[in-house]
Amino acid sequence: MKAKSFNELFFSKTRDFLDSYLTTQCSRSPHTIKAYRDALTVLRRYVTEQGWSLKAFGFEDCTRDFLLGFLEHLQKSGYEKSSCNQRLAAIKAYMWYVADGDVTWQQQALMVSRVPFLRTTDKERSTLSEECLKALFTAPDKTKRGHRDATIMIILYDSAIRLSELLGLVVSDVNLQKNIPYLRIRGKGDKERIVSISDNAANYIKKYIELFHGPDSPDTDRLFYTVIHEKAQAMSPGNVARIIDKYVDLIRPSHPNLPQKVHPHMFRRTRATNLYQNDIELELVSRILGHSSTQTTRIYAKPSLEMLKAAMDKSNPELNSEIPMWPDDEAEFARICGLR
Repeated sequence: MKAKSFNELFFSKTRDFLDSYLTTQCSRSPHTIKAYRDALTVLRRYVTEQGWSLKAFGFEDCTRDFLLGFLEHLQKSGYEKSSCNQRLAAIKAYMWYVADGDVTWQQQALMVSRVPFLRTTDKERSTLSEECLKALFTAPDKTKRGHRDATIMIILYDSAIRLSELLGLVVSDVNLQKNIPYLRIRGKGDKERIVSISDNAANYIKKYIELFHGPDSPDTDRLFYTVIHEKAQAMSPGNVARIIDKYVDLIRPSHPNLPQKVHPHMFRRTRATNLYQNDIELELVSRILGHSSTQTTRIYAKPSLEMLKAAMDKSNPELNSEIPMWPDDEAEFARICGLR
């Protein structure tokens, strides 16, 4: 078998795709690039497990049957169907990038693009009740660390911010001097948006800044940070998750209706759902969340029982609202019948 040239090898262009194209030309977020890198890494491991050498596996070897086998392997390994689809989407994007640079592989990219995604079922997405939210916000004690923890949870809900956006905030992104306090948020694709916050959230943030960004605090512009070896470091997503888990465990005995797993994104989902259920237009909810399309926002457009009941009542008026066919007056009824 003829040895393949480097440009014919499937993984020959992954570095340019991940480190140059996605970053510079597409302005993808670090989170998105990591997801693409993970997908191609998982594929690389599968290629090796199938007995291929990376020096021999070419673009023409990535066939429909090969990718179907890859998806089957992922499912047997315990991956959710949604995760399998994310990895397939990354491979499709990579193949189109390759084809755009070399028309030789356009037919191959078209074949890969036609590999079907796995059919998934829509799961009921849990949200937090008003009672549980209040319990979580008031669960931290009155210590310095407790105030930090409460501030994190309140911002997650109040501004419907993503976890990555929260950890990316710097002190100058917080504006408490205006009549309407707000946060300047850098979202996916490095897009900025302004989100107003409640006076209650503003008060928590103001006190937090006094406690954690005062004269004796570490020299850092990150709004939230951790101190390791006496040096301020970026707070990790795992740290925020542990903070939330701590208070979830604390209030669960008295709030058995808490979802089995409460994660940071659930605050954003709850806020978006509450906005929609309080008659805020979907377009405005989409802007608050930083979505480029309202179609993405629709996953949060979950009607409340009250909304469903109102819709049902509107389309099915009560029977007792009908006008009686006959008058109650006996004399009038007799007249209608031609009697005296």
